[in-house]
Amino acid sequence: MEQHYKLHRVKELADNDMEFIKALAEAFLGEVPEDAERLKKAVAESDYYNTYQAAHKMKPTIDLFELGVLEALIVVQDWGKLEKAGEDCSRELELVLAAVNQASTEIKEDFDL
Repeated sequence: MEQHYKLHRVKELADNDMEFIKALAEAFLGEVPEDAERLKKAVAESDYYNTYQAAHKMKPTIDLFELGVLEALIVVQDWGKLEKAGEDCSRELELVLAAVNQASTEIKEDFDL
């Protein structure tokens, strides 16, 4: 449990209410993997606007669950926001996508979702 994500801040936010913590975990699973796919597609298509939008939307949840890739996500977000056509953010994108996949799998198992 909590190998690829951390619940410390989630528990603090939820005041250790396990039902609320589970609801937050469900919200993570309902939104973050979908946003990660949108992010992946947007970067592949050099769609700066959607890259920025997807990354920006993911930031609070990635931070709350402490996936450890917030800085990488910000690099990808800034690539989209500042339209950095000459720069490559694929390494950071892969870090984010891997972290989301690992955390999603673990959250599903830990919460029986």
